[in-house]
Amino acid sequence: MAQSEREKMAAGAWYNCVDAELGALRAVAADAVFEHRSLPPVERGDIAPRLRTLLGSAGEGARIEAPFHCAYGFNIHLGEGVFLNAGCTILDTATVSIGAGTMFGPGVQIYCPEHHKDPVQRRAGLEIGRPVTIGRNVWIGGSAILLGGIEIGDDAIVGAGSVVTKSVAAGAIVVGNPARLISG
Repeated sequence: MAQSEREKMAAGAWYNCVDAELGALRAVAADAVFEHRSLPPVERGDIAPRLRTLLGSAGEGARIEAPFHCAYGFNIHLGEGVFLNAGCTILDTATVSIGAGTMFGPGVQIYCPEHHKDPVQRRAGLEIGRPVTIGRNVWIGGSAILLGGIEIGDDAIVGAGSVVTKSVAAGAIVVGNPARLISG
C-alpha cells in the first residue's frame, strides 16, 4: 500500500506539500495560532489552550509570546522553561526539539522544509523535512534563522541575525551569515 504524503513527511522522505490532508492539518494549526495571537494575555497564559494541545509536547513553564507561527505544531517539542519571544516562526515539517531553559529572541525562525532543487519538482510541491534539535540552556539571538538538519548543543549561543546552516557544538558561540564559530 502506498504511503500518504503525511506518512512520507513523517518518515523524512520526499512528499507533496500541496496535499489536501497536509493542507487540512496546516489549517488546524492556523486556527490554534490565531487563538494564541488573539486572546488577551491574561487568558492566553504561557501558551493558548488550542496551541498547547496541538504541540507535540510542552514542558512546565514553557512560554510562547504572541505573535507566533508554526506549520503543523505537532512536530514541536518544548522542554521545561523554554521561552520563545514575539514573532517566532517554526516551519515544523519535521521534528523540532528545544531543550529545557532555552531562550529565543524575537523573530527567530526555524525552517525544516527543503524544497526540491529541480524546478519542475519544486513547482509540483515536492519537499523534504529536515529535523532541528536544540539542546538545553541555548540562547538564540533575535532574528536568527536555523535551517533544517542541524543540531545545536547545550549552552551554545547563536548571535542575533545569524543564519545557521551547520550544526553548532555544545558551549560554542556562532555569529554571522552563514554563522561561523567565534568561541568554543
